[in-house]
Parts: sequence; structure tokens; C-alpha cells
Amino acid sequence: MFVASQAHRKSNPEDGIWVYVDASKESADLYIMNHVQKYDIVVTQDIGLASLVLPKHVYALSPRGTIYSEDSIMTSLDFRYLAAKERRKGKYGKGPKPFTTKDRDTFEMNYKEILSKVAGIY
Repeated sequence: MFVASQAHRKSNPEDGIWVYVDASKESADLYIMNHVQKYDIVVTQDIGLASLVLPKHVYALSPRGTIYSEDSIMTSLDFRYLAAKERRKGKYGKGPKPFTTKDRDTFEMNYKEILSKVAGIY
């Protein structure tokens, strides 16, 4: 299932189920939070959203293949806070690195690992 705001509606969505929510800032996150179920997999680059779904026994994975875990999420949130603090001071970084084949391979490997774990549960 894909969740996106109306502002990002695709004219011809790819395969899968698409849910469109209103365009307000946190609508997609709220939809996901209210509909996610135990053992679901959420793919997000939003560390805040990942931190909210983990306690629900949901797997969270970044598009680059980073598996968010209860053990590491606080460190990620701390870095996010420090980066936001620097941006408020007018200090901006270079932005994200380009998406690479290695990122895609890492995502695929970790996604398959999570799918194996979930399959072992059922």
C-alpha cells in the first residue's frame, strides 16, 4: 500500500493500492499511524514516523535500506534534532547523497530479511 497526499496524486499510479490523504503537513503519517498493524513493514525516510511505528511491533526501513530499530532510533532522532537546530541557525548541509545501486541492493537485502522474519511468524 502506498500513502500520499492529494498534492502528490499520480495520474496513472503504478501497481499496488494507493491511498490519498489531504495535503496537510502530517496527514500521511497520521494515516499510517492509525492503520499500521503488528508485523507490517513501513518504508519511510521520516525518522520521526519510524520512531512512532516501532513500538507497535512494526518493521521500519529507509528507502536506502537502513533498518530502524528500537535500539538505534534514539540516536537517529538525536542527530535529526541537532541537524534541525543547525538549520535554524542558517547552517545547511549539502543535502542527501545521490541514490546508488548499493543503496538499492542494501534495501533489497534488508527487505527480504524482514519478509523472511515475518513469514517465520505466520
